[in-house]
Amino acid sequence: MTRLRTIGYGVLAGLAAAAGAVGASALAALPLDGVSPVISLGDLVIELTPGPLKDFAVATFGEYDKPVLLGSVLTVMAVLAALTGVLAVRRPRRGLLAGVALNVIALAAALDTGGLSAATVMPGVVALLVSTVLLAAFIRGTGGDWRATRGPQVGQVNRRVFLLATGAGGVLGAAGGVAGGTLPRAGEASRARITLPAPADPAPPLPAGTALEVDGISRHLTRTKDFYRVDTRLQLPQIDAERWRLRIHGLVERELDFGYRDLLAMPLTERRFTLTCVSNQVGDEYAGNATWLGVKLKDLLERAGVRPGADAVKSTDVAGMTIGTPLAALRDDREALLALGMNGEPLPVRHGFPARMVVPGLYGYVSATKWVTDLEVTRFADFTAYWTQRDWAEQAPIKTMTRIDVPKPYARARAGTVVNFAGVAWAQRRGVERVEVQVDDGPWQPARLAEEDSIDTWRQWVFPWTAEGRGTHRIQVRATDGQGRTQTSRRVPPRPDGATGWHSVIVVVR
Repeated sequence: MTRLRTIGYGVLAGLAAAAGAVGASALAALPLDGVSPVISLGDLVIELTPGPLKDFAVATFGEYDKPVLLGSVLTVMAVLAALTGVLAVRRPRRGLLAGVALNVIALAAALDTGGLSAATVMPGVVALLVSTVLLAAFIRGTGGDWRATRGPQVGQVNRRVFLLATGAGGVLGAAGGVAGGTLPRAGEASRARITLPAPADPAPPLPAGTALEVDGISRHLTRTKDFYRVDTRLQLPQIDAERWRLRIHGLVERELDFGYRDLLAMPLTERRFTLTCVSNQVGDEYAGNATWLGVKLKDLLERAGVRPGADAVKSTDVAGMTIGTPLAALRDDREALLALGMNGEPLPVRHGFPARMVVPGLYGYVSATKWVTDLEVTRFADFTAYWTQRDWAEQAPIKTMTRIDVPKPYARARAGTVVNFAGVAWAQRRGVERVEVQVDDGPWQPARLAEEDSIDTWRQWVFPWTAEGRGTHRIQVRATDGQGRTQTSRRVPPRPDGATGWHSVIVVVR
């Protein structure tokens, strides 16, 4: 066999063996609601990625950061698989050992991110076995012997064996992809069986005038499908609500344990809150306003009986990620919720089903734990949460912010026409008192505000401007909160406790 043909067969063998291993592991993960080794490797990459690089990924790719990361992991895996395949047909024993090593690394990543359980071990073991069997078949198909240490192989290619092995890898890969994308998972199936009860304390009616009739402006209530998602999960946790439990413990008089039905049977509160991610750059879209339904965290903590000296709650999600929240924010009048519903339906899996925390006035990384399973009443001095370990601030109240939704940057307008500048502003726990717009270096002029829903929801605003003066014009906006404090012009990035600065756009007048 020529060297070029050896390389070609090796690349095909490595890719087919990897596809078969990934597909088989995905199929093995489905009945266990486990995670395939590819996802585990991606989760480990997220875990090890330096904070500034994570910030860059979120700022550059937005909610597509996870597909980009997964695509990168798959690309690296494909390259390594191809090299392993070439090594296998040229140096069979070394190739098999290399394949085993790659699968062991993936299995170790699964154990690191998911702990020791059948759901983490079985998919990795299946991937290891399938990869090894397929590589051995490819070695035989190219006339080799897996016990050999040297090559290249010079025997005749057994096309039947090689094609069968290639077909098996391709079929397993395709089956895993189709099944993973179409078969219902535990969380989705469990959510579909739930009917939320009516709230004992419904949200007040929306005041008239909370929504402005401006094309392109953010809706006062964000549709669930449009609500932003920022978290560290490549694969969404799939939790059966009937098996889910919430534990409350730590510096409390009584440890408590609740099931999902226990919470549904409690008096439920409905409120409209705007949530904001600390990764939100000036003018970005990581903010959304929704109607939430749940149990007041204050009531749950009162049941447990908080002991003196506690100042924090450490919440933990199903995968072990921790968030630290000031205890005072869960016990004051802001009505922080353990949310079970969103916009009239059970929480979507992507937004934390079966339950998540919703705390108005705090950035999500210190308050909005999704897929939460554990609440420990404690002291900030006694623990370090996931994000604070990565150089984010320990406590982070949301800063006053406004953005221009329309027009988009470098929009064109004819001279003499009226252009509506419009957007939303938020300052949770303080409310928005005023929004002002500046055109070029002119005076600050007041925008018209929509009616206020509450201090914990954003307000729409609009500013009609008659386009004049051909060329480019810079428009910027600022908000003043209900305590009379105007947002600063100083531009800083999100790390460590939220971005600041005025949002601006350029408009071209023709």
